Amino acid sequence: MSATPEIRAQSVSDASSAQPQARTRRAVLKAGGALLLSVLAPGRAMAAQILAVRVWPAEDYTRVTLENDAILKATHFTVKDPERLVVDIEGLELNPTLKSLVAKIQSNDPYIKQVRVGQNRPNVVRLVFDLKEEVRPQVFTLAPAGNYKHRLIFDLYPVKEADPIAAMIEKGDWSNDGKGSKTDNAGSGGKLAAAETPATPTTPATPNTAAETARPEHEGKMAEVAAKPTEKHDHNGKLVRMLTVVLDPGHGGEDPGASGKNGSREKDIVLAIAKRLKNRIEEIPNMRVMLTRDGDYFVPLGTRVEKARKVQADLFVSIHADAFVQPTARGSSVFVLSEKGASSTAARWLADKENLADTIGGVNVRNHDRQLASVLIDLSTTAQINDSLKLGKSVLGEIGGINRLHKGSVEQAGFAVLKAPDIPSILIETAFISNPEEEAKLLDEGYQNQLADAIVKGIRRYFAKNPPLAKNRLT
Repeated sequence: MSATPEIRAQSVSDASSAQPQARTRRAVLKAGGALLLSVLAPGRAMAAQILAVRVWPAEDYTRVTLENDAILKATHFTVKDPERLVVDIEGLELNPTLKSLVAKIQSNDPYIKQVRVGQNRPNVVRLVFDLKEEVRPQVFTLAPAGNYKHRLIFDLYPVKEADPIAAMIEKGDWSNDGKGSKTDNAGSGGKLAAAETPATPTTPATPNTAAETARPEHEGKMAEVAAKPTEKHDHNGKLVRMLTVVLDPGHGGEDPGASGKNGSREKDIVLAIAKRLKNRIEEIPNMRVMLTRDGDYFVPLGTRVEKARKVQADLFVSIHADAFVQPTARGSSVFVLSEKGASSTAARWLADKENLADTIGGVNVRNHDRQLASVLIDLSTTAQINDSLKLGKSVLGEIGGINRLHKGSVEQAGFAVLKAPDIPSILIETAFISNPEEEAKLLDEGYQNQLADAIVKGIRRYFAKNPPLAKNRLT
C-alpha cells in the first residue's frame, strides 16, 4: 500500500498567510532583540506538558489516558484497510513521557495492535493506533478531579458489542444446568453446609430477552440457554428456577478508590474478594454469577446497573473497602438505597463520595445518558428497597461473625449503583482500608476467604427465606 493518509497529511498553512507572517516577523525584529525574547519565550512556556500516560485494556473497551497540565484540543478520524485511529493533539510538543505510550500497549490488548507517536507539525503531535478490529472511538477531555490534573481520554469500543450472556457462555461462566466451570483456587473454606442451599420454587421460566438478541456467532450456544434460560431440574426431577447474582467490584481503572497506609488500593482488594465470592457461588448448583468488571478497568455507575439488568439478575452486590480521615475508624457495613434520605450523616457522606466515581473514573458526558439516574430513581420501588433491606440484614449478620460491625444495622443512602428498580441491591463496605489493622486483614487471603464465605451464607439464607418468583422484568 502507498503512503498512508496520516503520513501524507501536511500543515494547513498556505502561501496566502506566509506574507503577513513574514511582515510580522520583520516588525518584531525592528523592535530589538529584547522585544523578540519577550514575544517568543511566553509562547514556549505555554506549551502543554504530558505528565503521565496510562492504558487500560479490557474486553468491554480499551481506554488510553494522557494526563497533562493544561486543556488539550484533539481531532481524530479513522482509516480503513487496515483499521487505524488517527488523533492530532494541538499545542503539544513530543516528550519522553508521551513516547513511552508505545511501550505500554500490551500484546493481549483486545483492540490495539500498536501505537505510533510523532511530531506531525510544529505544536501538533499525531498518534496513530493500529487496531485489531473496527472500533467506535470516543475522544474527550476531563477536568481535574481527585488526584488527577487535566486528562485527554481515548475510549475504543468494539463496533460489535458482545451480548453479556453470550460472553459468559463463551467463557464458560453460564450454562443452563447452573454448574460453574471455574474451580476455587482461593483456598479452603469455600464449602458450605448442604442444609443452607436455598429452596427455589417450581415456577415458569422468565423470558430471557437478552439471550434472544445475542450475536449470530453464538446462536448455537444461545439456543440451548434460551430454551430454558432460568430453570433446571433438581435431584427429584422438579423444575426449579436458576438464580443469577451480579457482583460489582467497586472502582477500577482510572478510579483507584480509597488507599491504605501501606499503598494498597481499594479497586484491587475488592476485585480479589469478588473473584473469591464468584468461585463460591459457582459451586452452588442452582446459582450463577456475573462480575461487572473482571479486570482493572473503569465501569461507569449506570453501566454497572445496566449490566445487571441485561442478565436479569436476581441480586446485585457491590463490594467496597471504606476509608475515613481518621485511621481509627473501623468495622464492616452494609448499605441499601434510600428514597427519602440517608439514615445517617456518615451514610450520606459515603454515598456522596462513592457517587463521585464517574467524575474520577471519567465518563464522556456528551454520550452519557444524563436521564438514566433520574429515571432509575423514579422507578425504584418500595418493594425493591424492602427486599434489599432483607438481603442486607442477612449478609450483615454473617459478616458480623468474622469482623466488627461499624454499625449494627443496615444503613440507607442514595448510592447511584443501587438504583436498579427491579433487583434487590446492596453495597458492602468490607472494612476500613484507612485503618492499618483492617488494611492488613483485607490483604490477607485467609480473611478474604472468610469474608467470601460469610457473604455467600448471607445470600443463601436470604434466598431460603425469600425464594424469588418468576416475574416480568422492566425493559
